[in-house]
Amino acid sequence: MWDTARRRLKQLRDEFDPSTAALSRWLAIVSVCIVLVAVGGVSRYAVDMLRAQADAQGKSRALLIGAGARDELRRIDEATLVATIAESQQSPQRRAFLASLLNEGLTAGPGDPPGATVHLVPYSVFVAAPVDAFTSLHSAALADGRSAVQRIAKLDLYAASLPVFSSRGDVLALIEARVPAAEIDETTSRLVRRLSWTALVLGIIAVLAGIVLGELVARPVRELTHAAVRLGEGDFSTSIPPRGPAEVGVLARTMEDMRRNLVDLTGALRRHEAEAQSVLAGIVEGVYAVDKSRTIRYLNPQAARLLGVTPQEAVGRFCGDVLKPCAEHGRRPCEFNCPILHARLEGRSQAVERLQARGEPARTTVITSSGMAEGLQVQVIRDETELESVRRARDSVLANISHEFRTPLAAQLASIELLREGLSTVPLEQQQELVQSLERGTLRLTQLIDNLLESVRIESGQLAIRKQSVDLGGVIEEARALIGALLTQRRQTLDLAVPESLPGVEGDGPRLMQVFVNLLANASKFAPEGSTIRIGAEARDGRVAAWIEDEGPGLPAGDAASIFDRFHRGADEEPEPGGLGLGLWIVKSIVDRHGGTIVAARTADRRTRFTLTLPTETTA
Repeated sequence: MWDTARRRLKQLRDEFDPSTAALSRWLAIVSVCIVLVAVGGVSRYAVDMLRAQADAQGKSRALLIGAGARDELRRIDEATLVATIAESQQSPQRRAFLASLLNEGLTAGPGDPPGATVHLVPYSVFVAAPVDAFTSLHSAALADGRSAVQRIAKLDLYAASLPVFSSRGDVLALIEARVPAAEIDETTSRLVRRLSWTALVLGIIAVLAGIVLGELVARPVRELTHAAVRLGEGDFSTSIPPRGPAEVGVLARTMEDMRRNLVDLTGALRRHEAEAQSVLAGIVEGVYAVDKSRTIRYLNPQAARLLGVTPQEAVGRFCGDVLKPCAEHGRRPCEFNCPILHARLEGRSQAVERLQARGEPARTTVITSSGMAEGLQVQVIRDETELESVRRARDSVLANISHEFRTPLAAQLASIELLREGLSTVPLEQQQELVQSLERGTLRLTQLIDNLLESVRIESGQLAIRKQSVDLGGVIEEARALIGALLTQRRQTLDLAVPESLPGVEGDGPRLMQVFVNLLANASKFAPEGSTIRIGAEARDGRVAAWIEDEGPGLPAGDAASIFDRFHRGADEEPEPGGLGLGLWIVKSIVDRHGGTIVAARTADRRTRFTLTLPTETTA
């Protein structure tokens, strides 16, 4: 039972809670309360005034009747009146005479209220009589000396007392006038009932008017509230109804202007967001944003791929736990060298860190951090792992170029000094050897320079292939002539097996000659001194296959295709310096542009063979 009562009280409290009750209900309640208070107050005041006026009227009637009786007594001779009053106390005949006198001369007149009576009370009788309802009235009249009037509730009448004095000032008697209060009270009750009915009707009218007024005022406010709720939920297509009173109309127009401004602003923000998302998704660098506690709040796709996570996994986590920077001296850079914290003090900061993504090798990155803005701090991650590899390769290539150029140049310089010092004394055979050494050095420098220039052309896309008919046998002969000095130096022989009926190929003659020059130079470098290098070619199903074999140590262990990579160099035990690692890369690039293929393999008789195939020329 108590639980039911508490729930009911809570329900009533919620119904009359200003924060939950409807505006129309409150307007109706307030209007009704104001009208009821006003009508009730006026009614109460009017009833009080009516009762006071009725009371005054009853008292006035009693006084008028008493005053009239006193005037009648004044017409009687004073001596006769005194004697009659005195004798009435002892003689029944005198008492009858006095009663007759009172009935004839002191009764109420025809204009007085029905039931009104007048009594003459001798003063001696009043003094000797016990206390009754009229005692206080007569006492007040004697004290006043003129009159007194009261309503005697027990007898439901109005009574007036007027003392009668002798010429010497002695009190002879008291005139007691009585007027019934029923008629006056009935008149007052009728007026009160009419006033109550009037108040009730006005109250009902006020209730109806309050409900109608509340609905008229609350309906546009309710519509504005619903529209505001939809706007708050992001539905900017909702129009604001401009109905209602002047103030509500002004509010509705203001909200409509606000809605249009929000639509324009939202559209602009979405366009800017789309542009920003496009920029962040299109740039190469990774971008992420953190808050004051260095918790990630945004991560673009590039940063997610770099860190090996998804944006959903990263958002809400500490940035150090997502980036996973490699420890330095047993401590994470987040603890002592964080670019985010440095940027908050300096406005901008940059640091090089090695990040260890999940299941990936460590990558070298450059993290640039901006200052804090609107509670967020943006960082840009640039992956420089490949760039670092390129830098190392560049340094290695420059060192190799310097070494490769220095060796033949030093040999040529020594040959030139010997020729200059012993030009007249050195035998002719030695002079020829010195000249041949100069030729070999020059040829090697020329080949290095050609490979570098060809590498630049290939990398920049300037290597153009001219399509024309090429005699592959002639190309091989030219390459043999160019490489002859190297073969002679190493006492190597060249075994040609190229048929005269070999069909022509479609391609660029000088580029194909460069292919064979690089392959022959590579074979000469790796083949032992005094060995034989074999060149062969044949037609195969619309293509021409050519191969070069040497008796070198063979291919590197593992993937044989890696020898065609750029800057790939042979093992340290090569018979000659390793070179720049560009020769075979250039060969593969030229062959690929001719639509051909090149592979390297180890033959059954333990020889290294490079086989290339080229399409034959098309006939019209």
